Amino acid sequence: MFFKGIFQEGAKIRKIFVTFLLIVLAIFNMAGCAPLILGAAVGGVSVYAVSKDMAQGDTDKPYDSLWNAAMMVSKIRGTIKQEDYARGSIEFNTESSRVCIKLIRLTRAANRLRISARRYHLPDIDLAQEILMKILEEAK
Repeated sequence: MFFKGIFQEGAKIRKIFVTFLLIVLAIFNMAGCAPLILGAAVGGVSVYAVSKDMAQGDTDKPYDSLWNAAMMVSKIRGTIKQEDYARGSIEFNTESSRVCIKLIRLTRAANRLRISARRYHLPDIDLAQEILMKILEEAK
């Protein structure tokens, strides 16, 4: 009789603990894709952010240099579907992924490079990070 009561109490505690964990995980899931800010030491990058479906970096490299590097990397990696210098956007397909590159002028000296990659309609963050680093390395 004594052991039966102990095991029932343990089961109640486990049930409460599992419920608590599920609630915490649900809250984190509903919070969205708040970016994880990381520091990077790739010449001129002040902020490097990663979210569920994109990677972005702020840099002091010139816009033209970033554009030329992005076009070169895009041509090497796949087939360019769309490019617009004025809007700073490039879309291309590589293997089974679709990649979108967006250049945003923040100030005269600072630019933001945002890379989004999707494979079979699912985020491909590894490819986005790889392309971001290649562009930043190639930009002068």
